[in-house]
Amino acid sequence: MLAELQALDVRGKLVFDEPMMAYNTWGVGGRAQCVFQPADMADLQAFFKQYDGALPFFWMGLGSNVLIPDEGLSGVVVISHPGLQKISYEDGCSVYVEAGVACSKLARNSVKHGLQGVEFMAGIPGTVGGALAMNAGAFGGCTWEHVQSLEVITRAGEVQQRPADQFKVSYRSVETTDNEWFVAAHFQLSPAKEDEDSVSIRELLAKRNDSQPIGEKNCGSVFKNPPGLFAAKMIEECGLKGLRIGGAEISPKHANFITNIGNASATDITQLMSTVMSAVKKQYGIELEPEVRLLGGMEW
Repeated sequence: MLAELQALDVRGKLVFDEPMMAYNTWGVGGRAQCVFQPADMADLQAFFKQYDGALPFFWMGLGSNVLIPDEGLSGVVVISHPGLQKISYEDGCSVYVEAGVACSKLARNSVKHGLQGVEFMAGIPGTVGGALAMNAGAFGGCTWEHVQSLEVITRAGEVQQRPADQFKVSYRSVETTDNEWFVAAHFQLSPAKEDEDSVSIRELLAKRNDSQPIGEKNCGSVFKNPPGLFAAKMIEECGLKGLRIGGAEISPKHANFITNIGNASATDITQLMSTVMSAVKKQYGIELEPEVRLLGGMEW
């Protein structure tokens, strides 16, 4: 199967038996059979049109919100960043954005173009592709509130248009079809008042820096907030802030963050997640759901 991949004619980075620690914000995980970083959309299409093998695909951007197992990944990891980087501001307030664009870049660029609506994305540490896949949000805003239409790529390498209302979207969840992945979207924004949004972004980032362990190895929020509740508050009230297993720690700054404080393994993290879920279940009768995506069939 790997021989078929090795024979592909692509312009992007195509490597094998690749260590994954440098590709994710937690800095953990084993090796992937294959990693492909397309040079651009056409290169991504060329890859799929040439490869019809049976290996599974794992999609990543900046590597936040994912946990890679210590055993690695059997399959192809497609990394959208930095190849899929196109942003274009079209007639009216429509913005076309490819999946590899960082959420913070979309937020800042939109402000520079006099548009508002996605300022909250400055606080999301991933790419637009990941934000689309999970309906990412921050500071009360959600990605799909502003999505007008999408582009998906199929396993056959075809890029197809989809209206936003074709997808079932909920809190931190989007139902998609197998073997079809988001590669771009049109966002519908609105005109901004002078200087309002740049100030807003500065305030949001200051708030994030004050409350979250920025600069430490983490994946972002680990658990979804139950309806009407806050996961961080429940975890803190269980007395779990600062709890460590191996090199993983529940952040003393924000209880819904787990940080890699030194050579943590994916197993350390999943064990800490399991401890949190058990404690919250015992104290509140609520089962926390992971927001982070466990790749490769990981369990806890």
